Amino acid sequence: MSDVSYREITSNGLWSNNPALVQMLGLCPLLAVSGSVVNAMGLGLATLLVLAGSNLVVSLIRRQVSDAVRIPVFVMIIATFTTCTELLMKAYTYELYQILGIFIPLIVTNCTILGRAEAFASKNRVPAALVDGIMMGAGFGAVLVVVGAIREIIGSGTLFANMNLLFGPVAADWKLELFGDGHGLLLAILPPGAFIVVGFLIAIKNSIDDVIATRRAARAAPVEKVSRRVRTTGTIS
Repeated sequence: MSDVSYREITSNGLWSNNPALVQMLGLCPLLAVSGSVVNAMGLGLATLLVLAGSNLVVSLIRRQVSDAVRIPVFVMIIATFTTCTELLMKAYTYELYQILGIFIPLIVTNCTILGRAEAFASKNRVPAALVDGIMMGAGFGAVLVVVGAIREIIGSGTLFANMNLLFGPVAADWKLELFGDGHGLLLAILPPGAFIVVGFLIAIKNSIDDVIATRRAARAAPVEKVSRRVRTTGTIS
């Protein structure tokens, strides 16, 4: 692909081709660990790092890898970046790493990452591939954080609890107590609650897309020219 629009890449990653709301990829970790903002943000950042790094390397070696070994090579690259991310989390955010558990190593199996490596990074230059990885990771992470915030508010009555697990002692006082008793609806922090929240987000996005499409169609509709017959009476000198 020679002509790549960075505006289109950004729009695809954040909205029109969002991995979670449109492609429906990576839903297992999204539903499993999005019970709070800190969990969602931790997994979102880890996924973004792996996506950006793997897209970068895949684009660099795209002309040197034959079709016969392309997929295994891509998987090895993704596994390498996943391992590096896992080691970083063990070193700097160990408690959060323990909470996220198996879902950090399972980033290797996230279809979003392999899909972008195969469909985009292997066919485009490094800058475009890197931007695509960042935008797709940001889009996935944004949905994670929104779902985590909704579930944390409804399920626990708090927001930004335990942010010190990700940002250190400086974030110890970021917690907001939204409900007086600190309790909420238990269903929201259970897996069925995650399905419900994601379903509502998908419905909202589809509704917004329908409204935008309707407005664009109305603007693009040709204006019908109506000719009127004018009748004159009297004497014209």
